[in-house]
Amino acid sequence: MSPQRRTVLVSVLAAAALVALKLGTGIATGSLGLISEAAHSGTDLVAALLTFFAIGVAGRPADRGHPYGHGKAEHLAALAEGGILVVLCLAIAWRALDHLLGASKSTVNPAWYAIAVLGLVIVVDLFRMIVSARAAGRYGSAALQANALHFGSDLLGSTAVLGGLLLARAGYPDADSAAALLVAALVLVAAGRLMRRNVDVLMDRAPAGASEAARRAIAQLEPAVQLSRLRIRQSAGRHFADVVIAVPPGAAVGQGHAAADAVEAAVQKALPEADVVVHVEPGATEATLRERALGAAQHVPRVREIHNLSLVSVEGRTELSLHLKLPGGLTLDEAHAVSMEVERAIHLAVPEIDSVQTHLEPIREPAEARAPAPTDIERETETVLRIVREATGAGPRRLRFLETDDGLVAYLTLGLDPRTALEEAHTRASEIERRIRRERPSIADVVVHTEP
Repeated sequence: MSPQRRTVLVSVLAAAALVALKLGTGIATGSLGLISEAAHSGTDLVAALLTFFAIGVAGRPADRGHPYGHGKAEHLAALAEGGILVVLCLAIAWRALDHLLGASKSTVNPAWYAIAVLGLVIVVDLFRMIVSARAAGRYGSAALQANALHFGSDLLGSTAVLGGLLLARAGYPDADSAAALLVAALVLVAAGRLMRRNVDVLMDRAPAGASEAARRAIAQLEPAVQLSRLRIRQSAGRHFADVVIAVPPGAAVGQGHAAADAVEAAVQKALPEADVVVHVEPGATEATLRERALGAAQHVPRVREIHNLSLVSVEGRTELSLHLKLPGGLTLDEAHAVSMEVERAIHLAVPEIDSVQTHLEPIREPAEARAPAPTDIERETETVLRIVREATGAGPRRLRFLETDDGLVAYLTLGLDPRTALEEAHTRASEIERRIRRERPSIADVVVHTEP
């Protein structure tokens, strides 16, 4: 038998003895406080039996059906114990209030042996609380910690009942019921705390302070490791950590494995005996972040066009700015709602981006255009041809003009060396556009297309 189960077995035997002692004395004296304490100890007996069973189950090794082990059996037992305590405290409170409000009369007989029994009970409760608390700290057991909590509430309740009996001997019989009501309140508070703590574990709530400790340990690694995700849960006093780290896309397998080993060791040092699983993935480049953000934004309804998408790093934070073109008929409130939806979509798809800033623009609906007569654009044509020849050594492959509501627009296609870098091609096209605008202000817009 494990040390934990031996500790709980002592609690089982002690609880059984206390139930018999309190119940017998309570019936003999008519003390509601003692009867309530007997019921409380009866609950402790059931709880101790549950804990005894749970620790046996929790101690089983992991198997195919339970790859994380059976540790949560302890928390299930503690939760069941809390539920029993809630029912008990409601019954005690109802009976005590019945006496205090005069609906029924207290018939307590505060005999000397009842006081002697309570003195013995207080000594036993104190002993059980100390033993369970020490064992809980030694083994990190939630169930043993729950037992220690209840033995502490038993100690307070027994002390209150002792006080009630002493006052009853002094001529205040309702003091026994008042003590019983106090026991009910103590039980309710203890049960609430117990249930909340164990529900948090069963719902895999991140243990307080554990995530921060693990993050600090990973942040102190040299060389630095990029942490993409960290999830920690707890079961039977043991932490389980799922960690995702990013390494440079060109890193060798050995480098990724070494980084994972370093992270695992750091987390286990911060959280002793933690079960740590580390997943390694290639780090995101600026290009991949832009593509993922663009894809997320494009899936938002009513977004017609996205441009000027820019990523910047500010004090360790990655910020994204982009221009959204939306239907011009939208109100500002409607357009703002679309922009907020875009920001949410980007945050969900690209959690590496910390902040998103959008600039709203109306998209222009198709406008009517016509081709001007050749005689109307002779000077513009000559100017464009000359500028293109001076910049490229040859005329444009295609040139045409359209008359729009905004003015004259020139569309021209440039043929460049296929080996020309895209950046250089863009620079040359932009220079040609600027020269045309400067020399012929009558041309409202210039659209330059480059091809090999």
